[in-house]
Amino acid sequence: MKIVIKQPAEEAGDKVTIEVKQMTSKILRAIEILNQSDDLTVYLGNKVFLLPTSNVLYIETVDSKTYVYTKDEVYLNRLKLSEIEKLLDKGDFFRVSKQMLINLQKVENISPAGEGRFKAELFNGEAIVVSRQFVPKLKEIYGI
Repeated sequence: MKIVIKQPAEEAGDKVTIEVKQMTSKILRAIEILNQSDDLTVYLGNKVFLLPTSNVLYIETVDSKTYVYTKDEVYLNRLKLSEIEKLLDKGDFFRVSKQMLINLQKVENISPAGEGRFKAELFNGEAIVVSRQFVPKLKEIYGI
């Protein structure tokens, strides 16, 4: 497979052209990733923001409300956690429990936490417990 990357003039927008002899699952996945939005609609008080997903540490559901955590702020999102999970890039976000997704790009390290669970420590020092049910997938991701 040959990959060609060209940078257009400043005023031109981004454009992706894919030429293939045969459509494969790998190419379909690449197209799916390119089509995904990098922003999440969040609310803080009566204000609405488009938050880049790269700023998200984790997303949690508490008392039927979905909260989006960043380094400096906690936002509200009106979608269910399962709906957000479908919108987000599967490579960056990982479900660690029924109530929480974490951004794998914000994980500093992982370690056993006893009783078959793992602990994921984020760059901000916060520790997130990975439920036993999700540990096998986490081990697969990290190759352990």
